[in-house]
Amino acid sequence: MTGWTYVEPEDRGRESSQPITGTVSQIGSGWNGVDDGLAYVWVRLPSGREAKALVLELELEPGPSAGGGSPPHLPRRP
Repeated sequence: MTGWTYVEPEDRGRESSQPITGTVSQIGSGWNGVDDGLAYVWVRLPSGREAKALVLELELEPGPSAGGGSPPHLPRRP
């Protein structure tokens, strides 16, 4: 997955969204009803850390068997 980290509204004054690439490790929080208004995933980064990202701001990267020859790119920000 390639995309941007999600920053909670109350943290946006001191933190900004960052580009990320990794694999999905968890979809949402895992608690019923918590993620109804905001669809997000946790992305495991190459460093082993995880980052929260909105589903709408992620793109799948072509895997080795997909034969994609173009370089990976970030999705457009709304």
